[in-house]
Amino acid sequence: MSPHPTLLNSCAWAATAAEARYRIDAVPQIPRASRVIAMDKKAAILIAELARLPWNSTHFLTYSGSAEPAADGRPADGAPPSASGGQLADILLTTPDGAEVRMSDELADADFVMMIASADGAATAAAAIGDSCTLRGIMTAGMIFGEESEMKSAIAALRPNARVLLISKDQHDAAEILSTIGG
Repeated sequence: MSPHPTLLNSCAWAATAAEARYRIDAVPQIPRASRVIAMDKKAAILIAELARLPWNSTHFLTYSGSAEPAADGRPADGAPPSASGGQLADILLTTPDGAEVRMSDELADADFVMMIASADGAATAAAAIGDSCTLRGIMTAGMIFGEESEMKSAIAALRPNARVLLISKDQHDAAEILSTIGG
């Protein structure tokens, strides 16, 4: 039996009704423990809107600054050391109701983190979140919304720290992504 070559029009076939019967359109059975982190003020407004919608086990947070290390110098959950041999940076995040939490505590049971930025996002925060997620094996995604002229800094900050990066003019794409992954 000779193998069939991959044809250039194979992707077009996948869009046909005949191939659609193989798609999985069901909602994921096991909801993800998602964390959605706003990196700037415009993204925080979006996070506040999203937090009002019904979600499974998604926590909505806003970057609020660097945290002091725990008394023993380690992050609160005893996170692993960074690749450079030092301890991972811990940052403070704010919940929609105004409570401050440590990133290390929020990532302890997370399996998906989505960073959202609108303009000149915080590069330090993106690096800290990305490093922490990588060492814990947490899937990351980034979304940047707004006008192209405002995005350059945010793209530079998020691109190395998010496995998937979406650049969009429509901030409502965030809700679609979260509902698709089972957030």
